[in-house]
Order: sequence, then structure tokens, then C-alpha cells
Amino acid sequence: MSFVSSRTRSKSDQDEVHVRRHRPDYWIVVAAIFLVVIGLTVVYAISPALSVTTGTPGSHYVLRQLLAIALSAVAFTVAAKVPIHTWRRLQRPLLVAAAVGTLLALITPVIPQYPAHRWIRLGGLSFQSVEAVKFALLIWLASFFAVRMREGTLGNRKLTLQPLVVLIVIVGVAIAGIQSDFGSTVVIMAMMAAMAFLVGMPMKRLVMIGGVLIIGAVLAISATPYRRERLLTFLHPASNCLTTGYQACQALISVGSGGISGLGLGQNVQAYGYLPEAQDDSIFAIYAEKFGFIGAVVMLGLFITLFARLRLIIERTQDTFSRLVVMGILAWLSVQMVINVGAMIGLLPLKGITLPLVSYGGTSVLSVGAALGLVFQISRYTSFSSRNIERRSTRTSGHPQTLSLFPDRTSDTRRHELPNRSPVRGRGASAVRRTTYAADNMEEDVT
Repeated sequence: MSFVSSRTRSKSDQDEVHVRRHRPDYWIVVAAIFLVVIGLTVVYAISPALSVTTGTPGSHYVLRQLLAIALSAVAFTVAAKVPIHTWRRLQRPLLVAAAVGTLLALITPVIPQYPAHRWIRLGGLSFQSVEAVKFALLIWLASFFAVRMREGTLGNRKLTLQPLVVLIVIVGVAIAGIQSDFGSTVVIMAMMAAMAFLVGMPMKRLVMIGGVLIIGAVLAISATPYRRERLLTFLHPASNCLTTGYQACQALISVGSGGISGLGLGQNVQAYGYLPEAQDDSIFAIYAEKFGFIGAVVMLGLFITLFARLRLIIERTQDTFSRLVVMGILAWLSVQMVINVGAMIGLLPLKGITLPLVSYGGTSVLSVGAALGLVFQISRYTSFSSRNIERRSTRTSGHPQTLSLFPDRTSDTRRHELPNRSPVRGRGASAVRRTTYAADNMEEDVT
């Protein structure tokens, strides 16, 4: 275990906060694996029904989902191994790649089943460009807010507010307008708002950005007939069950038919052409039909566990850029989950957006895997307080022990000593452990 100083001091000058490197948070991996297994199980269970309605082989969807999971594991490993600040240096190439992907999606011919320009199709493979946009904007926004916070220009109209407004306009026109993907636009805006709130952007600026977002949302809904119809269907679902509200009503039927314990894996009713997009956008309704209220609670509990671990990492991470990355991922996954589940149970208007890690779809699983890889890497570095260590040491040994982390405050490269049976290291620690670190390797620090 190695230690690095965050150089963050309290007002009393007696409680110093430092950063340590340790084992990553494996609860993130555990929760993600359970969610992936749930999604794969549901896709496998409804594959016979999907093969009947779509005319594809029975193993088509399962094999493609297994391939997506394998690629997601590779993306997770790469994101976890490449240093987080290398990703920060790659923010511009990532933005360029996402922009090129969006342009390719706009010129790619559409198919009758999916008439929107959201996918890049190469033979039998397809890639949804907005997932690359989410990942690229995650890195760029984290770097943008970290720099503005360090410079003290979060409230500056020219340096902060104008670039964000330009970003809102570009995303609104390209994704919500041309690609007709209002749900993903909401997710991206939620990422930006969460990061702005975390760094402490002045409330006046937050209100201005919120006003721009509300105006854009009203224009996007009022300018498109099908969005107006979806809103009216949400307000009066029973009156449109045979027309525009068909999917929303079938989703409620699917959720309600599951009861307390569900119909079981082998009982496929709604997947036989009754509920559109049963394998991706509507997979929560199919899952609730099979596993009932108890199964739904288990799935939501896994999501809450994952989100709670992300929140804990945000609290313990001292590097501003890393904290913003995790905050953006938390907003990304939580808002997307709320939109998907809320639409399936009638609490939100219906939107074509996947359930993270559960829905069928290679691009979504791949991008979420890469995002969680970043979190997994960041979770290796958390902060601790020397005062808390002394308290823990007192409880462990019955008498206070001192921890000197800065014996020489004049050197850029400092050494610290830990006593025998250090509460930080645990059992088997040597009598004296010396760890050398370079202060100039640290990223900016936050009090």
C-alpha cells in the first residue's frame, strides 16, 4: 500500500487529509456482474419468442449479447488499466471520434424497423453513436469543470457559461433534433448538471443553464408531433392503448401480470409480439413479468448498491477530475435507469432508452463497461484522515500512537513512517515502512 499526500489541511492544521492506494472497490464489479447475468438470463428466456416474431435463429440474440458482454469486459479492463489522466489527455481525440461517429450515423441509410439516424451499420453489425458521445463528453466535461474550478472562473460568463450553452445547443440539435434521441439528451444534460453542482457553480449560473435546458426541452417536445403524442399518452394512458399508447399499456400489463413472485422463466406472454422492443427498451417489464415484484426489488437493490458505491468513491476521492468523472457516471447510469424503469411502470413518458447493463444491445453494454472501468481504477485511490487513524489506533491498542507523514516539510519528496501493527496496513505490517512519493506527480487538490 502506497501513500501520497493531497496537501489538504484543515483549519486547525492538525487533521491532514491524505490519499492512499489500495485494493479497488470490487462491489462495483459484483453488482455489475449480477445485473449483466440478469439481462442475459432474460434475453435467453425470451429468445424463442423473439425468433418467432423476428424470424431469426433461436440463439441469435443470446450469442450477440454474449459477444457484447465479452467486448464490454475488454473495455472495462482497458479503462481500468490506462491511467485516468491519460484519458484526460485524450479528451480531444475522443470528442473528434464521437463527432465523426455522429456524422456517420447521420449519413447512414435507415431501415424500416429503426427509421432514426442513430446507428452506424456495417454489414450485420451496428453501433449507436450517442454512446461514444456520452463517454467523450464525460471526460471533456470533467476536465472542463476541473480547470474552471482551479482557475476560480466557474461564474465567468465567457469562459464557463458560453461554452456550456454552445454544448447544449449542439447536443440538442444533433442528438435530440436530428437523431430524435431525446432520452440520451436528457442523460447528457444530467451529467453536465451534476458535475456543475459538484464543483459549486454559482446558483445564478445554474439557474441560467437550467432555464436554457427547460426552453430547449419545451421546443423539442412542441416541435415534434410524436413527442406531443407521447406526453398526452402519459397524461391519459388508458385513452390511447390501441394507438400511440400501445407500448406503454402493454408494459403496464406485463409488469402487472408478474404479481408478487412472477410467472417464471418459461412463461413468455408479452414477448410474443405484444410488447415492442422486449429485449432492450422494454426488458424491465419482461423481467417483472417473469420474476414479479420480488425480482424487481432485487434488481433495483443491485442498482442502488452500485450507485451507493459510486457515491462513496466520490466522497473519498481527492482529485477533482476523478471525482467529476465518477459523478458524471453516477448521473449517467442513475438517470438512464430511472427513465427506463419509470417509463415501464407509467411514472414517466415512454422513451427509447436502454436499462444499463441489463438491456440487449452491444453499444450500450460496451460503453457502460468502459465507464465502470474508469470508476474501478479511481476507486484504488481514496482519502483518509490522520486524526481518524489516531482514533482507530487508540481503540486498537489502548493507547494513542502517532503517525508522522511530514517529518520534513521543506522537501518536495518526503518520507513517512508507520508504527508497528499500523491500523492503516493491518496485521503483519513491518516495524517501519517508508514510502516515497513525488509531490509534483499529484493532480490538483481540493479542500
